[in-house]
Amino acid sequence: MRIGFVGAGNMAEALMRGMIAGGIDNTNLMALDVNRERNEAMRAFGFQITDRMEQLIGWAELIVLAVKPMAAQDVLLTLGTFERLPDVLSIVVSLTQQTLAETLPNASGIARAMPNTPMRVGAGVTAFNDNHSMNRECFNRMLTAFSHCGRTVIVPESLMSAVTAISGSGPAYVYLFIEALADAGVKEGLARDVAYELAAQTALGASKMVLEAGMHPAALKDAVCSPGGTTIEAIYMLEKAGLRAAITDAVDACARKSEAMGKQKG
Repeated sequence: MRIGFVGAGNMAEALMRGMIAGGIDNTNLMALDVNRERNEAMRAFGFQITDRMEQLIGWAELIVLAVKPMAAQDVLLTLGTFERLPDVLSIVVSLTQQTLAETLPNASGIARAMPNTPMRVGAGVTAFNDNHSMNRECFNRMLTAFSHCGRTVIVPESLMSAVTAISGSGPAYVYLFIEALADAGVKEGLARDVAYELAAQTALGASKMVLEAGMHPAALKDAVCSPGGTTIEAIYMLEKAGLRAAITDAVDACARKSEAMGKQKG
């Protein structure tokens, strides 16, 4: 499947790197960006780059909108001038399926998705909306392409803001936790490089256990907490500090922001 990216920022780069690492030939990927430095950087990585929208649209079987929300409207206006477009996938947080359908009636099919940056290392996840307008064959080919760099799920359109708040923005929350855990290790006397390795590998291993052990996270947590032991003492302090409430509030704030941005663009 030939995939053309409109926008060559961090997310587009993560997706392209992940797809190539997963076995997709780089000759099936092309990007266009108004930022000349980004174009040169992507070209240095071995990706195909074009500065002509006509070339990208004529070549691609799938167009991925990967621009910043502030640039989305201008890009949609440009795409709307073409008589016919291939299938279009938007990963722009502020664009709803309805907005895309109304502004790009010339597209063969339209879908929304929210990937995340760990796609770059083959460990990401992409959520696709269930009310897309692509035909089944094209949609399944797209799922296969994205599965090369992580997991894929399908969710109702109404829950895309929740997806943004959990997995789209979620890596930043985890990075913050890893940084804080490593800082605590440095405070206890560990060398910083050792503390980061311990914290990051622990987060990776714990996540892998949740995905593969078939056990509820609470059960996995309980298995680490011995009665009267050190771990339950640490868990008590985290609960006392309001960790769960802070995470819930953060996710809720992110979801509400996503919804507000979508309404503004709509």
